[in-house]
Amino acid sequence: MLLTSFPAGPLQANCYIVSRGPGAPCALVDPGMDAMEGVHAVVREHNLIPAAVLVTHGHFDHMWCAQDVAAEYDCPVWIHPADRHLLSDPMAAISGESAAMLRSQLNMITMPDFHEPADVRDAVDGAQIEVDGLTFTVDHVPGHTPGAVVYRLDHDGPEVVSQVMFSGDFLFAGSIGRTDLAGGSHLQMQQSLRDRVLPLADDVVVLPGHGPETSIGRERATNPFLAELLG
Repeated sequence: MLLTSFPAGPLQANCYIVSRGPGAPCALVDPGMDAMEGVHAVVREHNLIPAAVLVTHGHFDHMWCAQDVAAEYDCPVWIHPADRHLLSDPMAAISGESAAMLRSQLNMITMPDFHEPADVRDAVDGAQIEVDGLTFTVDHVPGHTPGAVVYRLDHDGPEVVSQVMFSGDFLFAGSIGRTDLAGGSHLQMQQSLRDRVLPLADDVVVLPGHGPETSIGRERATNPFLAELLG
């Protein structure tokens, strides 16, 4: 399996590209703001064929370039139905005051013309998304946004790893996603962590939307937000 990533945009959101190997169809997870240059570089380097875009949630730093990837490579975009409206209106996820501040911080005079890609598919709980023999299992994990999901993929490499989990802004190394934006819910976040993280094996590698990778075992032992649930 070929798995690579790069941070993109002012908020340094991780974009992941995964395939069975060079010269094969690939899935892109969270192509966010300013991700196209990195996407082009990885695709050229490994002679890949983008076949699917998997969006963990509708915040702009994780889906900014989803429509561009879909249009350029004629591939579908997967997102949970509860966050689908954010593909065409990402600022609906934050307040007017916060949106104005964000535009100022990012030096944006006008927003891009966001619109739904031609082929949008529902990443609902339990769905299995096939990309050239790779099977991504969708877990709905509301809390950060109503439609937040993670994508789990069985790992067949030489390392002692049973799965990798693309966790978006649900779970980070030492932290969890914020719940104070529009649609966020701390109670839902706690329930999602309890139901979707604690049952997983320690060897599952967590690939978050920001920052370094971690593992379920490491987070179970050191993450204070999981400690609250375990206590």
